[in-house]
Amino acid sequence: MLVVFDLDGTLIDSLRDLADSTNEMLAEFGAAPLDEAHVGRLVGSGAPELVRRALAAAGVAPESPGALSRFLEIYDRRLLNHSRPYPGIPEVLADLSREAALALLTNKPIDQSIRTLDAFGLTRYFSSRIGGDGPWPPKPAPEGLQWLMQQAGEPPDRTLMVGDSIADLSVGRLAQVRVCLAAYGFGFADIPPEALTGDDWVADTALAIPPIVARSLGRAAPDWVPGN
Repeated sequence: MLVVFDLDGTLIDSLRDLADSTNEMLAEFGAAPLDEAHVGRLVGSGAPELVRRALAAAGVAPESPGALSRFLEIYDRRLLNHSRPYPGIPEVLADLSREAALALLTNKPIDQSIRTLDAFGLTRYFSSRIGGDGPWPPKPAPEGLQWLMQQAGEPPDRTLMVGDSIADLSVGRLAQVRVCLAAYGFGFADIPPEALTGDDWVADTALAIPPIVARSLGRAAPDWVPGN
């Protein structure tokens, strides 16, 4: 079994640092700040798209020269000011790693992704890790997810994509794997209800993910207690 995790909005609550970095960048372009929830709706397709969307939302030319590099510099400085794993994530990863291969598929740059995981002792759980600046196109393009399956030797019917955004849902569809959506993540609110099907699972908290993995393996899924 392969379980592939998104990072921001799924494993890590990074919204405040992303919003603060976005607004610092916007201020340098003379724009008013966006509220935190608005920035959360812009996240999910990688830093270049976040910057374009934020500039447009603030009434600034989306292709303003230097905006992306400035955002990345600011965010690199703010990366771990407030970001933390969602409650239960360390215990969930520790337990799942005993029965499944775990991989990371994020549109965040890989260096920032690894630094974030390292800060909370989570890197060791992931056998393979792909960032948005790697050799594959970012989600929702399926090539990165397909490569992770190949590396793990697992077919689509033994792979689960766990994420919070429409990009995560779409990459799962394109790679023909089942999807577990993190309803607690800041990207979930922008997934149209009609996009969900009876084959999708929804986790209201991180602690709901292990029972979903058990069901995907065809096992009974009693209430899960960390460490069991």
